[in-house]
Amino acid sequence: MKLRIGIPKGSLQEATLELFARAGLPAYTNGRSYFASTADPEIDCMLIRAQEMARYVEHGAIDCGLTGHDWVIESGLEVVTVSDLIYAKRSRGKVRWVLAVPEDSSIQRAEDLSGQIVATELVKVTRDYFAKKGVEVRVEFSWGATEVKPPMLADAIVEVTETGSSLKANRLRILETVLESNTQLIANQCSYADREKRRKVDNLALMLQGAMEAQDRVGLMLNVRKENLAAVLAVLPALQKPTISHLSDEDWLAVNTVIDEGAAWNVIPRLKEAQAQGIVEYPLNKVVL
Repeated sequence: MKLRIGIPKGSLQEATLELFARAGLPAYTNGRSYFASTADPEIDCMLIRAQEMARYVEHGAIDCGLTGHDWVIESGLEVVTVSDLIYAKRSRGKVRWVLAVPEDSSIQRAEDLSGQIVATELVKVTRDYFAKKGVEVRVEFSWGATEVKPPMLADAIVEVTETGSSLKANRLRILETVLESNTQLIANQCSYADREKRRKVDNLALMLQGAMEAQDRVGLMLNVRKENLAAVLAVLPALQKPTISHLSDEDWLAVNTVIDEGAAWNVIPRLKEAQAQGIVEYPLNKVVL
């Protein structure tokens, strides 16, 4: 039984390959090939543009794939959403498709664009957005470099952004958010109905989520006398509740927990002040909640 996985080619490719590696399933790519091999003989990977992923998943050419929620909606196709994976090209956050106009434009809201031209890659979503507002606009497909279209080639654009820096660099002003999106693991309906394929897809989702939860977090181990335990626990920003176990010396306890890596700078000195000893900070590969 082979499971065929689609990996998004393009802006999400490197972030996705890094996530697969942290999850324990490194995918080895060749710069000239659209196929990737893994250590699991039952898994084949193929590089596919995120914009096309839902089509090939829905048709059954691949069993599952990673793509944006935006492109699933844009496709209008029926696929199974297995898991939300909140990461993007540069960050662990969602991205936004925004309506933007030139900084010096007199347009202040979507309704002001009646009869105007809007350029975007996200044509269906944009048309639906304006239709719901009752605003008639001419939505044109943009093949790329959408930020440079206004004002000569379009009056406004709907473009994806993480930070807004590219829009600012091109002297564009955001009016409204059209759609929020994040990466999703999607599956073919028939493949997901197959018990063995579903198990492997669910396991993939579990390991990818675990790798994401571990990112930017570290583990902490420490020892503390029983009488100082309350003071130590008051310092710890625990993920759930810290694990506490007895040491061979009945007066001492071992505490194990997970914290944000950035918090360690402040937490560890405070733990020392609370009389913790033998404090060890260690990296995490996965955190499965």
